[in-house]
Amino acid sequence: MRALVQRADGASVSIHGDVAGSFDGPGLVVLVGVTHTDTPELATRLAAKVWGARLFDRDRLPSVCVPPGGPAELSASDVGLPLLVISQFTLYANTGKGRRPTWDAAAPGPVAEPLVEAFVGALRSAGAHVETGRFGADMQVRLTNDGPITVLFEV
Repeated sequence: MRALVQRADGASVSIHGDVAGSFDGPGLVVLVGVTHTDTPELATRLAAKVWGARLFDRDRLPSVCVPPGGPAELSASDVGLPLLVISQFTLYANTGKGRRPTWDAAAPGPVAEPLVEAFVGALRSAGAHVETGRFGADMQVRLTNDGPITVLFEV
Protein backbone atom coordinates (compact mmCIF):
# COMPACT_ATOMS: atom_id res chain seq x y z
CA MET A 1 0.00 0.00 0.00
CA ARG A 2 1.26 3.46 -0.87
CA ALA A 3 0.35 6.97 0.16
CA LEU A 4 1.68 10.03 -1.62
CA VAL A 5 1.34 12.79 0.98
CA GLN A 6 1.45 16.50 0.21
CA ARG A 7 1.60 19.20 2.82
CA ALA A 8 -1.02 21.71 1.76
CA ASP A 9 -2.41 25.09 2.66
CA GLY A 10 -5.95 24.32 1.56
CA ALA A 11 -7.34 21.63 -0.72
CA SER A 12 -10.56 20.39 -2.28
CA VAL A 13 -11.89 17.55 -4.38
CA SER A 14 -14.82 18.01 -6.76
CA ILE A 15 -16.93 15.50 -8.65
CA HIS A 16 -18.84 16.89 -11.65
CA GLY A 17 -18.42 20.40 -10.24
CA ASP A 18 -19.68 19.59 -6.73
CA VAL A 19 -17.21 19.81 -3.86
CA ALA A 20 -17.07 16.40 -2.14
CA GLY A 21 -14.41 17.29 0.44
CA SER A 22 -12.18 20.21 1.36
CA PHE A 23 -10.18 21.99 4.02
CA ASP A 24 -8.86 25.53 4.42
CA GLY A 25 -5.49 26.28 5.97
CA PRO A 26 -2.80 23.74 6.78
CA GLY A 27 -3.39 20.02 6.33
CA LEU A 28 -2.42 16.99 4.27
CA VAL A 29 -3.58 15.72 0.89
CA VAL A 30 -3.15 11.94 0.80
CA LEU A 31 -3.32 9.98 -2.45
CA VAL A 32 -3.72 6.26 -1.60
CA GLY A 33 -2.85 3.35 -3.88
CA VAL A 34 -3.58 -0.32 -3.24
CA THR A 35 -1.92 -3.41 -4.72
CA HIS A 36 -3.06 -7.04 -4.81
CA THR A 37 -1.32 -8.21 -1.62
CA ASP A 38 -2.48 -5.39 0.67
CA THR A 39 -4.51 -6.11 3.81
CA PRO A 40 -6.57 -4.17 6.38
CA GLU A 41 -3.61 -4.46 8.77
CA LEU A 42 -1.37 -2.71 6.24
CA ALA A 43 -4.01 0.00 5.80
CA THR A 44 -3.96 0.60 9.56
CA ARG A 45 -0.14 0.72 9.64
CA LEU A 46 -0.02 3.16 6.74
CA ALA A 47 -2.63 5.39 8.38
CA ALA A 48 -0.54 5.52 11.57
CA LYS A 49 2.58 6.45 9.58
CA VAL A 50 0.82 9.24 7.70
CA TRP A 51 -1.01 10.64 10.75
CA GLY A 52 2.21 10.66 12.79
CA ALA A 53 4.59 11.94 10.10
CA ARG A 54 6.35 15.11 11.22
CA LEU A 55 5.93 17.35 8.19
CA PHE A 56 5.01 20.69 9.78
CA ASP A 57 7.33 23.33 11.21
CA ARG A 58 6.20 25.36 14.19
CA ASP A 59 6.82 28.69 12.44
CA ARG A 60 4.65 27.71 9.44
CA LEU A 61 1.52 27.02 11.49
CA PRO A 62 -0.89 29.54 12.98
CA SER A 63 -0.06 29.96 16.65
CA VAL A 64 -3.48 28.68 17.72
CA CYS A 65 -2.60 25.24 16.32
CA VAL A 66 0.75 24.78 18.03
CA PRO A 67 0.94 23.38 21.56
CA PRO A 68 3.32 25.34 23.82
CA GLY A 69 6.71 23.72 24.29
CA GLY A 70 6.13 21.26 21.44
CA PRO A 71 8.80 19.96 19.11
CA ALA A 72 10.16 21.96 16.20
CA GLU A 73 8.71 19.41 13.77
CA LEU A 74 5.06 18.54 14.21
CA SER A 75 2.70 15.96 12.73
CA ALA A 76 -0.88 16.51 11.69
CA SER A 77 -1.84 14.48 14.76
CA ASP A 78 0.14 16.77 17.08
CA VAL A 79 -2.02 19.75 16.16
CA GLY A 80 -5.20 18.16 14.81
CA LEU A 81 -4.83 19.15 11.18
CA PRO A 82 -7.28 17.83 8.56
CA LEU A 83 -6.57 15.34 5.79
CA LEU A 84 -8.07 15.00 2.33
CA VAL A 85 -7.80 11.35 1.21
CA ILE A 86 -8.18 10.40 -2.45
CA SER A 87 -7.97 6.88 -3.91
CA GLN A 88 -5.29 6.78 -6.61
CA PHE A 89 -4.71 3.53 -8.51
CA THR A 90 -2.10 5.26 -10.68
CA LEU A 91 0.39 5.12 -7.78
CA TYR A 92 0.99 1.54 -8.94
CA ALA A 93 1.71 2.43 -12.57
CA ASN A 94 4.41 0.42 -14.29
CA THR A 95 6.38 2.76 -16.56
CA GLY A 96 9.28 0.41 -17.28
CA LYS A 97 8.43 -0.31 -20.92
CA GLY A 98 7.33 1.93 -23.72
CA ARG A 99 5.44 5.16 -23.34
CA ARG A 100 2.13 3.83 -22.01
CA PRO A 101 1.93 2.95 -18.31
CA THR A 102 0.28 -0.29 -17.27
CA TRP A 103 -1.82 -0.72 -14.16
CA ASP A 104 -1.34 -4.45 -13.51
CA ALA A 105 0.07 -3.88 -10.02
CA ALA A 106 -2.97 -1.85 -8.92
CA ALA A 107 -5.65 -3.84 -7.12
CA PRO A 108 -9.08 -3.93 -8.80
CA GLY A 109 -11.89 -1.86 -7.31
CA PRO A 110 -13.54 -4.65 -5.28
CA VAL A 111 -10.19 -5.26 -3.52
CA ALA A 112 -8.98 -1.67 -3.31
CA GLU A 113 -12.12 0.17 -2.20
CA PRO A 114 -12.51 -1.61 1.18
CA LEU A 115 -8.80 -1.06 1.89
CA VAL A 116 -9.02 2.66 1.15
CA GLU A 117 -12.06 2.74 3.46
CA ALA A 118 -10.02 0.87 6.12
CA PHE A 119 -7.26 3.48 5.75
CA VAL A 120 -9.76 6.32 6.23
CA GLY A 121 -11.40 4.48 9.13
CA ALA A 122 -8.06 4.00 10.88
CA LEU A 123 -7.31 7.72 10.55
CA ARG A 124 -10.71 8.65 11.95
CA SER A 125 -10.31 6.16 14.81
CA ALA A 126 -7.03 7.88 15.65
CA GLY A 127 -8.85 11.22 15.91
CA ALA A 128 -8.21 12.66 12.45
CA HIS A 129 -10.70 14.87 10.63
CA VAL A 130 -10.77 13.25 7.18
CA GLU A 131 -12.43 14.51 4.03
CA THR A 132 -12.60 12.20 0.99
CA GLY A 133 -13.48 12.00 -2.63
CA ARG A 134 -15.52 9.11 -4.04
CA PHE A 135 -13.86 5.85 -5.01
CA GLY A 136 -13.73 5.36 -8.78
CA ALA A 137 -15.16 8.77 -9.60
CA ASP A 138 -13.67 11.23 -12.06
CA MET A 139 -12.36 13.76 -9.53
CA GLN A 140 -10.71 17.15 -9.78
CA VAL A 141 -8.29 17.75 -6.91
CA ARG A 142 -7.08 21.26 -6.15
CA LEU A 143 -4.47 22.10 -3.58
CA THR A 144 -1.86 24.63 -2.65
CA ASN A 145 1.23 22.53 -2.01
CA ASP A 146 3.05 24.10 0.92
CA GLY A 147 6.82 23.95 0.84
CA PRO A 148 6.50 22.14 -1.50
CA ILE A 149 6.55 18.99 0.62
CA THR A 150 5.60 15.68 -1.06
CA VAL A 151 6.50 12.35 0.57
CA LEU A 152 5.84 8.76 -0.52
CA PHE A 153 4.97 6.32 2.29
CA GLU A 154 4.87 2.55 1.74
CA VAL A 155 4.08 -0.41 3.96
